[in-house]
Amino acid sequence: MTIRTCLPWPDKRLRARAAEVSEITDEIRTIWADMIDTMEAMPGVGLAATQIGVMLRLAVVDGSQERGRAVRLANPEILHASIELRDHEEASPNLPGVSAVIKRPRAVTVRFLNEDGMIDRRDFVGIEATSVQHQIDHLNGKLYFDHLSKVKRDMLIKKAQKLAR
Repeated sequence: MTIRTCLPWPDKRLRARAAEVSEITDEIRTIWADMIDTMEAMPGVGLAATQIGVMLRLAVVDGSQERGRAVRLANPEILHASIELRDHEEASPNLPGVSAVIKRPRAVTVRFLNEDGMIDRRDFVGIEATSVQHQIDHLNGKLYFDHLSKVKRDMLIKKAQKLAR
């Protein structure tokens, strides 16, 4: 079990776009395993590789009640998003102690490379849809608070900085 350290905001890597993964190797599988261990230790329902300083388009998502059902995604891409939106309180280990309610599509269809190196396609609904969108944002250098107005975003960051002292 390897739990990785999450980068603290405002580390510049959190604003960088992650690089595409060309193939699924044992090294990629090890990174995914570490990401799952890190996600479970938080506990959380998803993690993007950029959050732990690995600048590759890798994510894990597990919104199951019983846990242990993490979906491993490389190069995830949203193909379709529902019109119906869902409110969910989101947070990030990169900016601990704060959260905000974000509106996102209730369901998404995502194409990705799976752990066998095959192109896969999956529908995510509810908490897993929210999480996979949150992780893809991270892979694109965007954080959940970027969905807030400037005033709300500034207040959230200021509060997190105060808590960090």
